[in-house]
Amino acid sequence: MTTPVARPLDGMLVLDLGQIYNGPYCGLLLGFMGARVLKIEAPEGDVVRRRKRHVEPYPLVMLNSNKESVVLDFKHPNGKALFLRLARQADVVVENFAAGVMDRLGLGWEVLSAENPRLVYGSGTGFGLTGPYRDLPAMDLTIQAMSGIMNATGFPDRPPVKAGPAVCDFLGGVHLFGGIMSALLQRERTGQGQRVEVAMLDAAVMALASALGVHMDGEDAHMPPRTGNRHPALAMAPYNVYPTSDGYVAIFTASDRHWDSIVRVLGREDLLTNPDYASTPDRAARMEEIDAMVEAWTRRHGKDDVLAILTKAHVPCAPVRTTREVVNDPHLAFREVWAEIDHPRRGKTRVPNSPIRLHGSAPGLVERPAPLLGQDTDRVLAELLGLSASELTALHAAGVIEPAKS
Repeated sequence: MTTPVARPLDGMLVLDLGQIYNGPYCGLLLGFMGARVLKIEAPEGDVVRRRKRHVEPYPLVMLNSNKESVVLDFKHPNGKALFLRLARQADVVVENFAAGVMDRLGLGWEVLSAENPRLVYGSGTGFGLTGPYRDLPAMDLTIQAMSGIMNATGFPDRPPVKAGPAVCDFLGGVHLFGGIMSALLQRERTGQGQRVEVAMLDAAVMALASALGVHMDGEDAHMPPRTGNRHPALAMAPYNVYPTSDGYVAIFTASDRHWDSIVRVLGREDLLTNPDYASTPDRAARMEEIDAMVEAWTRRHGKDDVLAILTKAHVPCAPVRTTREVVNDPHLAFREVWAEIDHPRRGKTRVPNSPIRLHGSAPGLVERPAPLLGQDTDRVLAELLGLSASELTALHAAGVIEPAKS
């Protein structure tokens, strides 16, 4: 009799060595797919955990739901030996250390795959395992700079600006998740694990599609590298963010039908028969004039009023939401994007459920809050490795599995 599988990765074991956002997000998604995820931490904890000693920082709580925290000191031979024993049982290892760190610890792909040929080893790096940039330090900020994202962000007469969110960390993490899932599928067919590599730089380049199009089409000689909130190729109008009486709203018209609708909303039906506005290129050539016209109208309305009016007219638009508004957005609440949890140190708080919804399996929900540092060490090592109470006591005394005192 087969065991029922409610989610794709039910029964699988993941060792998550992820730090900050990239690796932990990959591990979070694997957990939402049903895997048991052990968050393997140094005695000092994840780098994000160290930002606030008196309480777990929100990003750590957000990205580590459903995981179990196991402290292992890789500087101690016994810490590495315990990890190797866990790896023999694991289906997946996730790490986003700098290239070569795991090899120097003696726990790299070659060593682990020799012990467990079915292991899928996911490696997230900034610049990849090869190439001239391999050993450059990498963070979201540096990848935004190197990938061209920063150069494409901002206004023409101002310096480059980083995107506010950590877009490269999360692009890298979700690509690593996709690669690991693909490797697990291939393992079902071949019986063999493999190494999965995702460089944040490689993944970030994919998001540059519009800016790449300007270059590939030979238009970059006469186009500014940054176009603010306008179309990257300055090919549409209106296409911008406009002030309202209570904030801002994004509006764009991608077709003649959208243009016909918005001029009626603006009370400028005369433009419908004006040949100067007949085509998308014609309107793009009059961008300043059109933006001024739209702004004069939006300033007289609230952003939600603009949304209602333009949605009724079938014109694409959206209010620019603040973080507070996003957290309290009724659409997200209706779709149960948020889970209310009771964290042992933060108390009541909201964290996201899985953004991936498989309609043929159990949902990816938050079933337990992110763990405190090392809270599951003894139970996990006793359960999976059969360590006795006296052995665990000795390992704590030796500092191998003991969390650092804050």
